[in-house]
Formats: sequence, C-alpha cells, structure tokens
Amino acid sequence: MQLLGLDIGSSGIKVSLFDVNSGKEVASATSPQTELEIEAPQPGWAEQDPNTWWKHAVTATKEVLDTESANPEDIAGIGIAYQMHGLVLVDENHKVLRPSIIWCDGRAVEVGNKAFDALGEDYCLEHYLNSPGNFTASKLRWVKENEPEIYQQAHKAMLPGDFIAMKLTGEIKTSISGLSEGIFWDYSSQGIASKLLDHYDISDELLPEYDPNFAISGELTSQAAQELGLPAGIPVGYRAGDQPNNALSLNVLHPGEAAATAGTSGVIYGVTDEPLYDKQSRVNTFVHVNHNEQQSRYGVLLCINGTGILNSWLKNTLFDGQIDYQQMNELAAHVPIGAEGATILPFGNGPERVLKQKPIGSQFKNIDFNRHNRGHIVRAAQEGIAFSLNYGLQIMREMGLTIDTIRVGKGNMFLSKVFREAFTNTTGVSVEVYDSSGALGAAIGAGIGTGIFEDREKAFQGLTKSATLQPDPDLQKSYQDAYNRWIEALEQELNH
Repeated sequence: MQLLGLDIGSSGIKVSLFDVNSGKEVASATSPQTELEIEAPQPGWAEQDPNTWWKHAVTATKEVLDTESANPEDIAGIGIAYQMHGLVLVDENHKVLRPSIIWCDGRAVEVGNKAFDALGEDYCLEHYLNSPGNFTASKLRWVKENEPEIYQQAHKAMLPGDFIAMKLTGEIKTSISGLSEGIFWDYSSQGIASKLLDHYDISDELLPEYDPNFAISGELTSQAAQELGLPAGIPVGYRAGDQPNNALSLNVLHPGEAAATAGTSGVIYGVTDEPLYDKQSRVNTFVHVNHNEQQSRYGVLLCINGTGILNSWLKNTLFDGQIDYQQMNELAAHVPIGAEGATILPFGNGPERVLKQKPIGSQFKNIDFNRHNRGHIVRAAQEGIAFSLNYGLQIMREMGLTIDTIRVGKGNMFLSKVFREAFTNTTGVSVEVYDSSGALGAAIGAGIGTGIFEDREKAFQGLTKSATLQPDPDLQKSYQDAYNRWIEALEQELNH
C-alpha cells in the first residue's frame, strides 16, 4: 500500500511516494527544475498563477509514477501541504479569477491594521489570537475594495491547498486550521470570524465548508485521474499549511515540541495546548493539525520571509549563477565567525511580521571593498538569517514557550554547516536532524486521515534521526558578539 503527498510551495512543487509497510519514502520528484517565478506587478506585491501550481503538480506526480517503486493501483490516499496565507478566487465554474495573492505579498497590511484598530486590540487577540494583519481575510477585503469586478464574480475564496484539493476532487472545502491561518476563525466561539467578516463587508458564503485536517474531503475525479495517471476514486485525506505540515512530518504534535525550516522563508514552530498570543502579533498562533474537541493544540509560528530566498538571490543575481550552493557554503566556511564585520539584514521579501510589518528591506552593512569577498557576503547572509530566527525565538520565549530542542528536516539552509553552526550556537538549542520533507509529511497525513494508520507510532515508524547538533561553548561567545552587532544594525534601521 502506498500514499501520495503533494507539497505546493512558492518555489516549486514536490511530490512524495510513501510506502506504508516500510514507513519510508520510495520515490520523489520536484517540478519545475528551476524555482517558480513570483510576479511583482507593483512594489510589495507577490503573485502566482494557481494553474501553474497544478501544472507542476501533474508533472511531478507523473515523474514519481514513472519510477519502478510506484504502482498507481496501490495508492490508497493523497495528502496536500501548501504555502500558507495565499488567496485564490474562483467563479462558479471553478475558473481562477486572478493570480493568487501569496504569503509574502504586502498590499493588505494597512487593511489589517485598520481592522485591528477598529475592532480593538483586546478583541482581536482574544478572538483571533492575532491582528488581522496581512492575512488572507485582509487580502480578500483588498480585492473587494480595489477590484470590485473580480470580487463580484467570486464564488469561493480559498487557500492554495484548497485549490489543489478542488482540482483533485472537484469539491471546494477547507479546514479549521486553514480558516485560522486566514484569520477566518474565532477561537472564542469556535466558529467563523463573523465580526471581522462583517467589518470587511464580506459574506461568509464565500468561505468553503470545513473539515478536520485529517479527514476524507473528496475523491479523485476521473478528469484529475486521467491528467495524473492514477485510478479515479482515491481519497484525499489530509491538507495543511506548509509549516503545520512540516511539524507533522517531524512528529511535532504535542506541547513542548518544536520544528524549524529554512526554505524560501524561515520558520520556528512551537506546539502548545494554550491559546497564547503576542500582543504585537510579531509571531502568530494558529490551530495545529491535530487540534480537536478532545485536545487543544495550537502552533505558534515565527516566520522570517527573507531566508532561503536571500541565499537564492545571492547565487542567481549577485553571483550570476557562477557558483552553486555547495560552493557558496564552502566559501562561507573559510570566513571567521562574524564575517569580519560584514552584516546583512535579510528582510527583503515583503513586510516582516516579526518587525511589526515595517518594510526596512534587506540591508548590507559595513562592507569593506578591500577586505570582503564572496565568502564574507555568504557568511554574513547565513549568519543574518540565523540571527533573525533567534530574534523571533526570544519573542516566543517571552510568550511562555519553552524551546530547548528543535527538529528539522535534512534540507534547505540546514544543509549548510555554517548556517547550522550559527543557528545552534546563537539560539542555544539542540537541533535534531531527520530525513523528512513536507511532501512526505503530506503523505503521512493522508494515511492518518484515511484511517490507514491506527496510531501515531505506526505513522512515524520510518522517521529516522540522522544527526543531533549541540551548542559548542567554545563558539557561543563569538556568535553572541556577532549577534549583538547584528542587533545594533537592526535597531538602527527600525529607529531610522
């Protein structure tokens, strides 16, 4: 028996094939081979065509099914992970009405800020655990205000994962976790955020029906089956945003457990059974994938938009593709801690929640043309990313989360020794590295949602730890000194 996991990212789509008996991934594929383009029609905007996600999901699925390990007749469930906070609008015929306004788009910041002031800080934090901010509900209001002709045609407003599920099953549904990430969920009433929707003059009929994250929400249609090369009728048993799903993929489901990733964006995600919130909404709290009436589970999410995308920008733009990531990591490793004074603030991918949405952009500071080279720039970038994550981690700790150990997948920025070392020694946490991925987590989620896995132990029997990274007392002081200089540079920008 096999399970299929689809991970719909903003940089690419990954598909994983999971063998239930062994608990292991047996095949995977990514499409496209280069990173997906993010359109920016105006400064601060970020859009992608949802049909492009589907096209690459089809391509990657076919590639997986072409492997010797795959047997389409054995696939018993499909799970979906997706980039969070995006807005997809479709008409009654399920036709996409405009490009998706994705997670790092900043156009709705003021919309959310005005709603926060109008509804009141205490009310928003008590009922939504967040400011409406730049989340999906505020993006929907922006469309209503600025593109009324599009809004009038809209039949449903969805998250990116809901769109992919619609393409698979023909049904438009979402999850409680999904509603919470869009600020469509009221934690106090355990229902739709009606007061925010009334304030935005948005009908709740635009929202899909919702299921638990682990639930059969539809079956593969004959049309989708033909496109993908699969039998019709396979159940879609799970969907979740990429960060809750990353936590699931690492078996991070209970209070005190935490996960991290450093792909296009960087995230630390801690699980609690209390509806905690940051009064300034610099970090955000959403419903975790295993939240239900019997047990409360919330995910406190720190997101830094400008992490792996900074590394990618260096490679493709500043270095013109002349060196690859491995060569960049090697150059950085030959530069001392602190990059001999070179400092980079990595905030160049839209408004940063951790900075209260202040758009300071990425900053390169203290660059000495006679002293610094590519290695210094790469090291300063990777340290700056680690420092920004530590900056947010301190906010999470102030909220009451105790995070001593963080689980990560063996991929993205954590492939760099310099980044791993900077992250571990700056945060002071132990890092456990596992052979896992978002697409694999989606496949495991499908097994839970379809009832194939009876318990947590069975679902994660194949999850293996490949390394544990501990802080090094001999390096921590040097990293703390470098972090202090970085904080000074950040505060100068914030106070500018």
